[in-house]
Amino acid sequence: MEDRIAALEQRVAAIESEAMTRLPASDAGEAAEAILDQERFWALSGLKARIGSRSAVLFVGSVDLPGGRSYVWQQAFDIGRMRDLDLAPAAEALAALGHPLRLQLLRAVLTGVNNTAGLSEVEGVGTTGQLYHHLRQLVAAGWLTAAGRGRYEVPAGRVIPLLVTIAAAGQDPLTEKGESR
Repeated sequence: MEDRIAALEQRVAAIESEAMTRLPASDAGEAAEAILDQERFWALSGLKARIGSRSAVLFVGSVDLPGGRSYVWQQAFDIGRMRDLDLAPAAEALAALGHPLRLQLLRAVLTGVNNTAGLSEVEGVGTTGQLYHHLRQLVAAGWLTAAGRGRYEVPAGRVIPLLVTIAAAGQDPLTEKGESR
């Protein structure tokens, strides 16, 4: 099987090389750039193929978290719906994420700390009353659900959207201060 794959890779490389040598130098550079863009923007290429001339955004993810939890998610949003969309629920959900401690609590839950005893040790929590205040805000906005006996979890349908939201703000959501993992 490996020999067949290696042979196919060689054939593809030869075809690509031949196609590049047939083009004038300026066209070869543009063609190489187009190939790189297709590799880099593979999800965008797939979205454009599906939506045609409409406008849309896509977010997708595949995440393995501690405890053997795995999540896959894909969602496209047709921008044409934006004009008639009630934005109040989105504002409430985003407002709940607007406090750094709440983001720390969500990160803790995603990385395996899911009970109030463990969450009370997150830096900056303060009193138990403050912890419950922040947990209630996250539950009310749908970012957390109570899993019984002082345990919390991020609902499966919110894991990837949460990580995308934080990443869109310019941070790696599962690390301190956005440093690379």
